[in-house]
Amino acid sequence: MKIAVSAAGKDLEAAVDPRFGRCAVFLIVDTEDMSFEVFPNDSRTLGGGAGIQSAQFISSKGTEVVITGNCGPNAMRTLSAAGIKVILGQDGTVREAIEKFKKGELKFSAEPNVPPHFGS
Repeated sequence: MKIAVSAAGKDLEAAVDPRFGRCAVFLIVDTEDMSFEVFPNDSRTLGGGAGIQSAQFISSKGTEVVITGNCGPNAMRTLSAAGIKVILGQDGTVREAIEKFKKGELKFSAEPNVPPHFGS
């Protein structure tokens, strides 16, 4: 399974970035073998629409789940429309978040946990 994690750095030991749409990078991790790809978040500096653009980018990479700290309503709607499940409120390292997911310790969120334009 491919999982996108908002990250502050470029490896599995990087911190989970609390911002989805304006995170530094996305790590897309294959949970089968923990291989990953790193994608700079080109949407992070947009004046508006960063969450929507980030969600569309994640969708284009074939991910099934997003793990992040916070996600606003526009990004959440875009991810949901693409069939991507979202896990919110995460911190620690990317590796720790993926391991928790694999153990079934994380729950999917149906609602955003921050207002629009959070983290601008």
